[in-house]
Amino acid sequence: MNLVVLQNWLDNASFAILFLTMLVYWGGAAFPNLPYLAALGTAGMAIANLCIATLLGARWIEAGYFPLSNLYESLFFLTWGITAVHLIAENSSRSRLVGVATAPVAMAIAAFATMTLPSQMQASEPLVPALKSNWLMMHVSVMMLSYSALMVGSLLAIAFLIVTRGQNIQLQGSSVGTGGYRSNGYRLHKASELISQPPTPAVENNGFARFETSSNGNGNGNTAVLNLVTTPESQAVASAEPLSPQRLSLAETLDNISYRIIGLGFPLLTIGIIAGGVWANEAWGSYWSWDPKETWALITWLVFAAYLHARITRGWQGRRPAILASTGLIVVWVCYLGVNLLGKGLHSYGWFF
Repeated sequence: MNLVVLQNWLDNASFAILFLTMLVYWGGAAFPNLPYLAALGTAGMAIANLCIATLLGARWIEAGYFPLSNLYESLFFLTWGITAVHLIAENSSRSRLVGVATAPVAMAIAAFATMTLPSQMQASEPLVPALKSNWLMMHVSVMMLSYSALMVGSLLAIAFLIVTRGQNIQLQGSSVGTGGYRSNGYRLHKASELISQPPTPAVENNGFARFETSSNGNGNGNTAVLNLVTTPESQAVASAEPLSPQRLSLAETLDNISYRIIGLGFPLLTIGIIAGGVWANEAWGSYWSWDPKETWALITWLVFAAYLHARITRGWQGRRPAILASTGLIVVWVCYLGVNLLGKGLHSYGWFF
């Protein structure tokens, strides 16, 4: 089969699969009693990931160089990275809400690359002298993978804000820093053990204290029940509409996995920036020239460094770091696409101006 025809088929197939996968995830969120939709959504993201990988491989064989030389190729590499990170995040969190956030973004990027870019920007062309280097694979691929991870982590932070309705709740998971709470307020008991008195209230969560008992209302000792007890200090918070235990559990999961995915993307971003500086010195004789792309890469690094610093050393959790990560999503998009399309600097795609 002609490789160009294969690429055209695969990019359209990738968009169609991602579109259907997005509908599956949204349907699963609307109708949570349909368990097969979760497996169907995961399968859709995996198939899209394989289609894009095959597309990039065919492009590599046809052009003779790693397919990251123009906007079309980098958009599909970014989509491949988002689907790969999505599969990692979904496997870790066991939550279909990950796909509700990531599938529309992956689909939109594939649609932009397939249907919006002019045909001359989609065609592979010979590399300019500055790109004929092994650093093309090292620097650009690591940067794109870091963008993928940071985008997914930021999208999950936005999902956290939506699930919690922007309320400032206390989280008790394992993803808080030295200044946060590490006790989750739960105690494990045997199925036959009855609890006569609830444990002393630990840390408040959403204006309520958590207690875990091992008996149901009939005292048969077979069902674990989550009791929410209002404390005097939480009356002001409880006056607002409280979050259900399901929302609290989902919020903790989203916060935890967002933190860990951003923690994966940040070192990749650091390595990519360092590799870019070495490549810039080889190509242009300077490690750093304050090119617009370099400047925004530094801004992106500072935003997510502030996020990790706030969580690890200051013990931030919940709404404040989620807002900071949500801001980081905008910064990543400006760094990746905004400055490139302005036609300014050494990293320009030069399409709009």
